Amino acid sequence: MLSTYLNYQLITRDMTTSIGRVEKQPMVARESAYFQQNIGKVTSIEDFVKDDRLFKFAMKAFGLSDMDYAKAFMVKAMKEGVADPDSFANKLTDKRYAEFVATFNFASRDERTTNYVEAADGVVDRYTLAAVAAGVEIDNPQLEKINNDYLAKIGKVTSIDQFLANDDLYVYAMKAHGLEEYISNKTFMREILEGGVTDPDSLANRQKNEAFAEFATSLNFAAYGEKTTTYNKVIEDTVAKYTRQTLEEDAGVQNEGVRLALYFERKMNAGGISSAYQILADPALSQVVRTALGIPESMATADVDRQAAMIESKIDFDELSEPDGLRKFMQRFTAMWDIQNTSNTAVASVSVLFSQPVSFGLSTDVMLTLSKLQR
Repeated sequence: MLSTYLNYQLITRDMTTSIGRVEKQPMVARESAYFQQNIGKVTSIEDFVKDDRLFKFAMKAFGLSDMDYAKAFMVKAMKEGVADPDSFANKLTDKRYAEFVATFNFASRDERTTNYVEAADGVVDRYTLAAVAAGVEIDNPQLEKINNDYLAKIGKVTSIDQFLANDDLYVYAMKAHGLEEYISNKTFMREILEGGVTDPDSLANRQKNEAFAEFATSLNFAAYGEKTTTYNKVIEDTVAKYTRQTLEEDAGVQNEGVRLALYFERKMNAGGISSAYQILADPALSQVVRTALGIPESMATADVDRQAAMIESKIDFDELSEPDGLRKFMQRFTAMWDIQNTSNTAVASVSVLFSQPVSFGLSTDVMLTLSKLQR
């Protein structure tokens, strides 16, 4: 019987191949195709929840399948959006709801939501707001020729080189983000785009002026490459999340510890965990941390601040954000998971087959992992 860590490694060693296998599953391929072909036709929250197939696909993608019956609840969350910190979704402890609402952002984008492209529509929205703030009437015909010209051309751009070479597009985007004084410094702006925003230490993220990070987010060539100017987050991100969610669920059928490890890794790699309170707000993340640190289940009922203090004292989040730190933490979690969940009967059966003694009800793989952790 393979240990939880080895099962986890078999999946993560080549995640592209693992995801590819899931994408080829008939059900996944069929549902993904339906979503891609039909979500663009949705122009309202009512349309969205009315199509049960689309709505359930999206809910599963964000790990909310157990709430796909609660349409009134989700309608309320989507109607209030996420712009207001006190909105319904933002006040929910489980941040998956706010993430869902931020993707299906009908509150801000209305009928454009499902066809919204940040590099196109997002930049135009910013330019329009800047123009209005400068005193231009929103229905000004000239403002509309300018906006339409950008929309007509930006989708043909497939690289940073092409973008910087087209002065009309480049200057428009710079003005949209309030970066007019840096227009002449294309070398610097190239570095901003090439560094992206995924790394907290990227050039854009290190600037005091947040407009640079916003610019690199709108024109996110670092993340989306040649698809940047046509990247539809609603479609691309939701389908990718659905596939990954299916991968984790399939792994959980065989070993729930593997599913938890994959989920924790995904959240860490997405930059979604930087404090104990974020862990405590997510039941799955809390289970991983409690298991890895040997914290008893009874602690889950203790005062939240007390729990957070305990976790903060035992976890270095900066170290955990590094690949080696995450790997070591996953080794520890999976080893402790096997200690707590390996069946003595099953292990005993394995020992009989191989005529080797088994100590403390643990498989050889678990014992090897524990010895590495001790070293």
